[in-house]
Amino acid sequence: MEFVPGDVARLKSGGPSMTVENVGQAAMTQEDTVWCVWFEKVGNKQIAQRETFAPVTLEKKERKVGQQRLVRT
Repeated sequence: MEFVPGDVARLKSGGPSMTVENVGQAAMTQEDTVWCVWFEKVGNKQIAQRETFAPVTLEKKERKVGQQRLVRT
């Protein structure tokens, strides 16, 4: 499955919804990589978390726009 910046993704095993920031090859491994960001509540604050994932571990998440549901393909 291909991802593009702005896609909403989630680990196939579960977890929070994440926004895809970048897609490409990791500099050290030259493997396909998806860079994601999400927010985690820490005390009273929402802290941005960032991590990289192999594309095979992610699935695109359905996004709601108004009353319609969209799935980017």
